[in-house]
Amino acid sequence: MDVLSDVIALMRTGRARSARVEWQAPWGQRFPSVPGSAGFQVVLQGSAWLLPPDGEPIALSVGDVVFFPHGHGCVLADSPSTPVAEPECDPLDDGLGLFASASIDGPATTVLLCGGYRLDPGMAHPILRELPDVIHLPARLGLHAELRAAVESLGAEIRHPRLGADTVVTSLLDMLLLYILRAWFTTEPGHCEVDGWAQALTDPVVSVALDAIHRDLAHPWTVEELGARAGLSRAAFSRRFSTLVGRPPLAYVTWWRLATAARLLRASGAPLGEIATEVGYGSEFAFANAFKREHGMAPGRYRREVCPPAVFSSRE
Repeated sequence: MDVLSDVIALMRTGRARSARVEWQAPWGQRFPSVPGSAGFQVVLQGSAWLLPPDGEPIALSVGDVVFFPHGHGCVLADSPSTPVAEPECDPLDDGLGLFASASIDGPATTVLLCGGYRLDPGMAHPILRELPDVIHLPARLGLHAELRAAVESLGAEIRHPRLGADTVVTSLLDMLLLYILRAWFTTEPGHCEVDGWAQALTDPVVSVALDAIHRDLAHPWTVEELGARAGLSRAAFSRRFSTLVGRPPLAYVTWWRLATAARLLRASGAPLGEIATEVGYGSEFAFANAFKREHGMAPGRYRREVCPPAVFSSRE
């Protein structure tokens, strides 16, 4: 897979949640912090205000997307002066289900699409760790067309579920997360840091190498080969990669191989030798030694102590 798809596959766990909520002015709602998650709010109708704990209120209009990559809570209201209602509304509440919808008596002044994703904090990739606490993607004419399409489709499916809606909504939630991140990294350069992963993903040299690594993790990569693909000498490529990614090229390859192996151990019952081959190790012994250095325990023990019981029992 490509870099961004790989990162989401590594960190996503459980099932995403979503809800379509209608509000009638005056209204004010607090959404709590949920550690180990990422949440979003989208204005489908009307307008709203995002009231951060620090800083000025942010006006939101139809089509605006607000994303909270680190699970921080927020307050939304029809006006900065409206009192905030209690209790808090948790979009990741298991009681919400996949198609939760809350309505009011009378015409709605604001309709929000809210939801969240559960993330494994132990599998945090620097791409997400470097993101700001709040990402606001305004609905600008001509920008983020695929994001707008996903939002509209998701809102319609939640409001009127039809045959196959369970699969459609699940897929749309995953698409929405990828589109939000794509929009931030590729069309919001003025908001991104001048270095780090925000630049690495769009750098014409480093992005080529990252894409090659993520698409063929089992390949016996060398710095020379990665540099040749990127069009630079070994030394120049290594310096540029290390500056933006934060690790030397082969150190990143090793780290990503072992992070991917941990995901495979948690998510499947594949034999250790098969996983070793898939992530680029020539023997189960070499894989086990490398895995222990990175994760502090052997792969077999990791499976027994970290994997969900259903996955572990599938190998019995």
